[in-house]
Amino acid sequence: MPYYLRKIAFYLVALWTAVTLNFLIPRMMPGDPVTILLAKAQQRGGVDPAARRAYELMLGTDTGEPLFTQYLLYLGNMARGDFGISVSSFPAPVSEVIAASLPWTVVLVGLATVLSVLTGTTLGALVGWRRGTWLDSLVPATTVLSAVPYFWLALVLVAVFSSALGWFPLLGGYDVNLTPGWSGEFLASAVYYGILPAATIVISSIGGWLLGMRNMMVSTMAEDYVRTAVAKGLRNRRIMVWYAARNAALPSIAGFAISLGFVVAGSVVTEQVFSYPGIGSKLLQAVENNDYALMQGIFLVITVAVLGANLVVDLLYSIVDPRTRAGAAT
Repeated sequence: MPYYLRKIAFYLVALWTAVTLNFLIPRMMPGDPVTILLAKAQQRGGVDPAARRAYELMLGTDTGEPLFTQYLLYLGNMARGDFGISVSSFPAPVSEVIAASLPWTVVLVGLATVLSVLTGTTLGALVGWRRGTWLDSLVPATTVLSAVPYFWLALVLVAVFSSALGWFPLLGGYDVNLTPGWSGEFLASAVYYGILPAATIVISSIGGWLLGMRNMMVSTMAEDYVRTAVAKGLRNRRIMVWYAARNAALPSIAGFAISLGFVVAGSVVTEQVFSYPGIGSKLLQAVENNDYALMQGIFLVITVAVLGANLVVDLLYSIVDPRTRAGAAT
């Protein structure tokens, strides 16, 4: 039990540190979101100072209160789910902007990440088990694809399958003629529009999982317990799955935890190329407009997702491999 309490305490401290930095960093950045918000009004002949002051109080950019007081207010608002007003999507609250874009990224990048991990790990186990055969050619092929720049791969897929062949749409997350909802027609449209962005993520990341699992399989197959299983005459499939692959996959669990946490961050490049309505596009939009409130909200969601995913997998990892827990106890 002390092991798990230490783990939970560590992640709570990490969360507090991230929240504090999330409060301080935007306040040290140059630019004024109020000026950007009122830019058009200023071009038409200026802005009433009283109106400007009202916007500053509403956005929290210049409340006149001490920094520590602002920090306490920030923590209180955050605990209530109040992240402020978005400048880039004014006057929508930040929570509504995140709630509208987050499901798109979670579904797209989440499913693509899980698919790439499962496919890469399975192929890596098979290649490692049959090392030295023609299957080893999969390693350099997928490694080359992983080394291709992310945006370039996305542009190639768009040029070939959208522009040239016309098999998939160029931009967007769904058919704009449809009303978003849980209807079969809308869901089918969302899946159709998400095939190319998902393929970009899978193709660019599958090589790393395959290479890592292949090398771990080669190392694990040299262990005494695998050799003992072979000497006992067990079936090759059982040895590969339950003795070699089961233990070789342990390091991939930690890597999958990090990847799963960053699902919420999404892929800014992919969403920008495909104009996909995910959290990555909103983050880029917030940076371009100095939308500090939206940036803080997105960074907080990303932080909670990463820490939460790592905490869960860290605790599960200690159950799967008790040696980590025993080592911490000593």
